[in-house]
Amino acid sequence: MTLLDQVRATIAQHKLFERGDTVVVGVSGGPDSLALLHCLRALRGELQIALHVAHLNHQLRGAAADADAEFVAWLAREWNLPATIQARDVAAYAREQRLSIEEAARQARYAFLAEVAQRIGARVLAVAHNADDQVETVVMHLVRGAGLAGLRGMSYEFKIQNSKFKIPKGGLEFRTLNFELRIARPLLHVTRAEIEQYCQANALTPRFDRSNLDTTLFRNRLRHEVLPYLETLNPNVRQILLRTARVLADDYDFLQTQVRAAFARVARERDGAIIFALDAWRALPPALQRGALRAAVQQLRSDLRNLDWTHIEDARRVALEKSTGAQATLPRGLMLTLGYDEFVIADAARVLPPPDLPLLQVERVALPAQGVTALPDSDWVVETQIAPAAVIPSEAKNLQASETLRSAQGDNLRDRWSAVFDWAKCRGEICLRRRRAGDRFQPAGLRGHTQSLAEFMLDAKIPRAVRARLPILATDDHILWVCGWRVDERARVTQATRTRTAWRVTFRKNNHGTRTSADKKHSL
Repeated sequence: MTLLDQVRATIAQHKLFERGDTVVVGVSGGPDSLALLHCLRALRGELQIALHVAHLNHQLRGAAADADAEFVAWLAREWNLPATIQARDVAAYAREQRLSIEEAARQARYAFLAEVAQRIGARVLAVAHNADDQVETVVMHLVRGAGLAGLRGMSYEFKIQNSKFKIPKGGLEFRTLNFELRIARPLLHVTRAEIEQYCQANALTPRFDRSNLDTTLFRNRLRHEVLPYLETLNPNVRQILLRTARVLADDYDFLQTQVRAAFARVARERDGAIIFALDAWRALPPALQRGALRAAVQQLRSDLRNLDWTHIEDARRVALEKSTGAQATLPRGLMLTLGYDEFVIADAARVLPPPDLPLLQVERVALPAQGVTALPDSDWVVETQIAPAAVIPSEAKNLQASETLRSAQGDNLRDRWSAVFDWAKCRGEICLRRRRAGDRFQPAGLRGHTQSLAEFMLDAKIPRAVRARLPILATDDHILWVCGWRVDERARVTQATRTRTAWRVTFRKNNHGTRTSADKKHSL
């Protein structure tokens, strides 16, 4: 099968173009892009597509780059094809954005192609990546670290939706375009050797870019040093890597169907934030947990190209193991914030609603010895119960249910909102109240040492937005419990407790939305 037949078959198999498409063809002047343009020009009649040549001078190679631009302009005239030839100061862009020259050139090139496509009303870009480029990409991603998304390499077609391209205008000024495009790669299965043979057979005289020999550039080093060395270990290593990429691409596609289904079950978008149901997300296998987090980030930052595995894994561990109020930083200004039964991914600068905790909206709520008291303007209730000693937990369990440290290490977050006290040590008028200036207590486990409430909240990493409204269980004399975090040493149940009566206090969600008749009576 000739190269032209292979390109024709690839276009048909992957449905790269539709009849009537105007295709912007990126042409550098090298053998790959020259062969691509030659093939598409030969096929445009049967495919019923129009072609537009686009060439970007990166201004990195002086007169040689100018000569490349002149060659592409001449070729477009000779072949009677419309063309856009422009220049960008890629080196200046790389300095300004603190990017490598390779990455700056890639961004500038795609931004330029997108601008051309928008101007002429095209929806398809054709680029000349070939099978050798695919092998290099897979190895590059493997060396730098990647999952299935990276190890599958490039796809024959890639859709960019609602993406933002930075377009330089007049030096280092940039404007942003929101645009939907398809990127097609008709040569992705063709080797570089086959392309060079095609150019020779059709009397094509491509330009030679000497920067492709510069092994200080990462991809060039892979091309000229790493892959030739791997071929000494296995002469078929390129075919093996291509086959691996195809298999992983199929695995990735299957996994993505599972991710999309899982994401629909456990997440929803509201006001520019992605909200996850915590228990449902935690019940997913790790692969789907990571996939759902990636999907959320990509939905909020659709133009983000590379999402580092470390970011996703750190966020996953926070959502899986940490306690309410914990946060994880994600790329491009996003933040994961953990709530009681949900977690949110949103812009870090955005003012989020308070986490779903039993917070006090009033200064004080009186509590009875026994009963159910609704927290005002909240979906939470507090249940109090005097219980015989036979049903009280052990000292160790009481501490475990109350300590932030243990909760942060993976205990059930709901356990922290229940505590048991020595009822004889809870005499006086009992209430839930907000913190007060000068508050001190004796945190359980500190052997009777006192600590200021402000210092404890800071040490316990209680979120700043929560501290002012976190309920403090107290009597007239002292604090009994910094609710959800730590009981007071003087009130907790111990083996030496003389009384045979305990008092249990439990916060729980009032899922039925009912209110007790005593609610207003106990709200002051």
